[in-house]
Amino acid sequence: MRRTSERAAPAETARSLAHIELFESLPAEELVQLERRCTWQRWNAGEQIIDRETLSNDVYFIVRGRVRVIDYSHSGHREVVFDELSAGAVVGELAAIDGEPRSVNVMAVTETLTASLGAEAFIAIIIEHPKVALAMMRRLSEMIRQSTARIMDLSTLGAHHRIYAELLRIARTGGAARPNQAIIQPMPVHADIAARVSTTRETVARVLSELAHGNVVKREGDALIIRDLEQLTQMVNKFRD
Repeated sequence: MRRTSERAAPAETARSLAHIELFESLPAEELVQLERRCTWQRWNAGEQIIDRETLSNDVYFIVRGRVRVIDYSHSGHREVVFDELSAGAVVGELAAIDGEPRSVNVMAVTETLTASLGAEAFIAIIIEHPKVALAMMRRLSEMIRQSTARIMDLSTLGAHHRIYAELLRIARTGGAARPNQAIIQPMPVHADIAARVSTTRETVARVLSELAHGNVVKREGDALIIRDLEQLTQMVNKFRD
């Protein structure tokens, strides 16, 4: 797929890092300088942004769109999804910080706009701005906590209950959701859930069907509605104790 540089496209979406969480503390004038130092690129859905086989150590800031952090089995037949990140997130920071090879692949899920910065420039910003460094440490702490929770679920929960836990993780409460309900929109793809919780698409389809027959979830347009959030939470916690 084609990758397009944003440097030659002034009519495109404004090239701003204002919504990147890591840089919320930077003064406006320094943020503008940083934006000028970045390489701006557009990625088509399905295009690979970071390939773990390359030796690059650039850091990518997700300005618009959504990306998936993934890896594959040695045979290449099995995909493992670690996370999905939206605008405001940062990817590729580990290789920039420790100088080691990439540990995962990153793929655009939708059309995505990124700004990238070389490792040395990224480290310099962290050193020069303690608040940016603290934000980076909090991000790394969050990654560790998420990884710990995932390891526990993979070690202690069966496939059905891992799927329940994943539905709870990606559900959104509040907004249009009624009390004790949550919304997953767009409707999750069975293969994506399977890749996240190390099971098969068939198992995911069967579990969702069982939950629908039990009135725990229902499909509504392009969304999956969790009709009884408390019951689904209890179904997971019962096997976490």
